[in-house]
Amino acid sequence: MTQYEKMTETPIPKLILTLSVPTVLSMLVTNVYNLVDTAFVGRLGTSASGAVGVVFGFMAIIQAFGFMFGQGSGSIISRALGKKDVGSASDHAILGFVSSFTGGLLITVFGFVFLDEIVSILGSTETIAPFARIYITYILFAAPFMSSSLTLNNILRYEGRASLGMIGLMTGGILNIAGDPIFMFALKMDIAGAGLSTALSQIVSWCILVGMFLFGKTETKLSVGGLKNSSVKMLFNIMATGFPSMLRQGLNSITTVMLNSRCRVYGDPAVAAMSIVTRIIFFAFSIALGIGQGFQPVAGFNYGAGKFSRLKKAFKFTMLVAEGIIIVGCGVLFIFSGELIGIFRDDPEVIEIGVRALRLQALAHMTLPPTMAVEMLLQSTGKRLGASVLSSLRSGVLFIPALIILSEIRGLAGIQEAQPVSLILALPIALPFAVSFFKKLPKEDKETK
Repeated sequence: MTQYEKMTETPIPKLILTLSVPTVLSMLVTNVYNLVDTAFVGRLGTSASGAVGVVFGFMAIIQAFGFMFGQGSGSIISRALGKKDVGSASDHAILGFVSSFTGGLLITVFGFVFLDEIVSILGSTETIAPFARIYITYILFAAPFMSSSLTLNNILRYEGRASLGMIGLMTGGILNIAGDPIFMFALKMDIAGAGLSTALSQIVSWCILVGMFLFGKTETKLSVGGLKNSSVKMLFNIMATGFPSMLRQGLNSITTVMLNSRCRVYGDPAVAAMSIVTRIIFFAFSIALGIGQGFQPVAGFNYGAGKFSRLKKAFKFTMLVAEGIIIVGCGVLFIFSGELIGIFRDDPEVIEIGVRALRLQALAHMTLPPTMAVEMLLQSTGKRLGASVLSSLRSGVLFIPALIILSEIRGLAGIQEAQPVSLILALPIALPFAVSFFKKLPKEDKETK
């Protein structure tokens, strides 16, 4: 069976689950690393733990470039492959990769020039700043590899070859988990060891992912010749299609900075607690998100091939499965919130702040799968405006005013409540987008040539 036949003829449940498993595994390993990293750094003290959360906001900027070029080129690639246009798909792949790597380099240069200012803007307290400055230095060196690795992984997913991306990301994640205790404690590098472990693992992942394209494992090819076919119009098309991802990640970075700045008023325990909660909740959501990412190439391929009935089935299946997963996962987080926070920082004040925030987040995240599915549907089918609107709503337009207003009115309690409120408000706004999309979708499939 060819890749085209696999993507357009395999039964929808089997296809989405097959494509989701590698993505879910990759995300789980990555999130296990994030959690292990948080736990290890937490042993160095509350200020060090807060530093990881502070730098996490900067890493979201790097990821924003990777996702923009990866989701942008990937969406175009999947629709091109659905039309059996491999040449155009390869041209967009190499342009997306080179653009992402270049964006990472620019972040590296800019970051080192304004290092102290960035650490302050990210929300560091005077006691967190020294740790954050050390940790972010290693992240800056790895930025081009981190950004372009995300781009390559997204291209592989949109090709329907998520298992290849899994190999690269999981290898890096496992090396990162193993590297933390070696560099931090055996070699006595403390938080510098955590940063070095992250940087080295990102470079290893990058080498593996590039190798997949160079050694003929993929539909698309990364060749210098492909760059000759590139144009400003192609680059704009990639960036415009990937803009919802850039917007989402960029707003995530801004809101993380704002969250840290608001928490800073209440001391290092508040910064550390909200950082820990963010990582725990994303771990739970990553499985549902992985199902959604398995849906994206199915949506792009079948939309490009004119298989509209399969697109409808895929959307419904994704929403139902993701919702079931998130209900179970968030239920566990709600019940065992205290024990989970305590794993990462055995500080009564951190646990008290974190438990309430985690329980509110768990309840609110149960409303997220439908919003996520609609956003992914629009982006995968090239509906840029709708996808951008939903990305901005969930990630910033609702969250930022909620954070400002609630923190002023209710203090720390308002900070804990801001994101749950924004997630709940996003749901009724997202559903009409789905209704409009399917109303305009052709009722009959196109005939295959």
